[in-house]
Amino acid sequence: MSAEQEHYILKISCPATSGIVAAVTSYLADQACYISELAQFDDDSTGRFFMRAVFRFNTGVTGDIQALRRGFNPVANDFNMDWQLFSAAQPTRVLLMVSKFDHCLADLLYRHQKGELQMEITAIVSNHLDLRPMAEREGIRFVYLPVTQDTKAQQEAELMRIVDETGTELVVLARYMQILSDNLCKQLSGRAINIHHSFLPGFKGAKPYHQAFERGVKLIGATAHYVTSDLDEGPIIEQEVQRVDHAYKPEDLVAIGRDTETIALSRAVKYHTEHRVFLNHDRTVIFR
Repeated sequence: MSAEQEHYILKISCPATSGIVAAVTSYLADQACYISELAQFDDDSTGRFFMRAVFRFNTGVTGDIQALRRGFNPVANDFNMDWQLFSAAQPTRVLLMVSKFDHCLADLLYRHQKGELQMEITAIVSNHLDLRPMAEREGIRFVYLPVTQDTKAQQEAELMRIVDETGTELVVLARYMQILSDNLCKQLSGRAINIHHSFLPGFKGAKPYHQAFERGVKLIGATAHYVTSDLDEGPIIEQEVQRVDHAYKPEDLVAIGRDTETIALSRAVKYHTEHRVFLNHDRTVIFR
C-alpha cells in the first residue's frame, strides 16, 4: 500500500487538560496529514483523556511516517502522553489458546478467513489434542502443551517463549479452560483476552449456566475481558446478552451461550486489533 493510501492510527492517553485536541490536530495538519476519523473521551472520574485519530498523508504527498513519529515526541511530552502509532494495514499478530470446546475457535477462524478480523494467527496452543485437526485444516501451527500441577510453570514458560518467538501481540483464550498463573497474567497484561461463559460479574466458577438456571434468571450472557491475576475480574471489553424464560433448561442455556460467547469474543478481538480499546484502570474506553 502506498504512503498516499495507507492510513495510520494514533492512540493517546494523558491527564485531562485544555489544548490537547488542538495540539494533536495542528501537528498532523502541519505534517500534511488528513484526519479521517477522530474520537475522544474525558473521564471525569479518573482525570484521564483518551483520543483515537485515524489519518493519512494528503494525496500527492510522500509522507515519512518515521519522521512524523519522531516529531510528535515534543507534543507528547508537553501533555505527558502515553501514545502509540500503528499502521492500519498491519495486522495484529494473534495467538489463540483453546481446550476442547471448538465454537469460539471455529468462529474466529471463519471471520479471519472472510477478512473480518485484521489479524495474523501465529499459532494455536492447546492443553488437549481435540482441536488439532481444525488448526491443520487451516494450515496453522498447532502447539500441544498439556498442563498438570507439576508441569504448569514449565508449560507457561514455553508459552511465553512461543509468544516471543512469533512476535505475538495478542493472546486470545478462546475457551481455554486453565487458570493462568499470576506471573503469566502480569507478563500478558493488556494483551490477553478471555471469554467468560457468563455475564460478569456474577455466577463465578464452575457451571455458570447451571447456576443461572437454579436462580431462574431471565437474562444470560457472555463477557470478553482482559486477563488479570484476579480471576474473571479483568477490564471488560464486550458483553453479549440473551433473554430467556422459565422454559429454558440448562442444556438450552448452554446452547444459547455458545452464540453469546462467539459474538462477545469476536467483537472484543476486533476492537483490540483495530486499536479501539484503551485501558482505564479497571475499566476500558472503547471507540466503536
